[in-house]
Amino acid sequence: QVQLVESGGGLVQAGGSLRLSCAASGSTFSRYNMGWFRQTPGKERNFVAAVSWSGGSTGYVDSVKGRFTISRDNAKNTVYLQMNSLKPEDTAVYYCAADRGPIMRWSPRLYDYWGQGTQVTVSS
Repeated sequence: QVQLVESGGGLVQAGGSLRLSCAASGSTFSRYNMGWFRQTPGKERNFVAAVSWSGGSTGYVDSVKGRFTISRDNAKNTVYLQMNSLKPEDTAVYYCAADRGPIMRWSPRLYDYWGQGTQVTVSS
């Protein structure tokens, strides 16, 4: 089992940057593919980015390509989401999640463990 704790959210102006972190504990972090998702009130939780267990492969939703970068440090049991050129539409609660599956996946229903979320608010 994996416990996940996100940090790094906050209030930023449009065009600014934030770096989210997700610290994992409780199991072998490097066995899991990791993902970031986001959710706004009344909406479904949506995929943002994923990174493979080794860090060698990444994937992004089209709306964040070129602005967000996902990475991981297996020695520190941490996954990151660097968010640049933020837009008001990026405002959401951001969640990290761990997936025991053999490949990176995009559906939140396939992820096994979740953090509590961190709020990101981008003002215009």
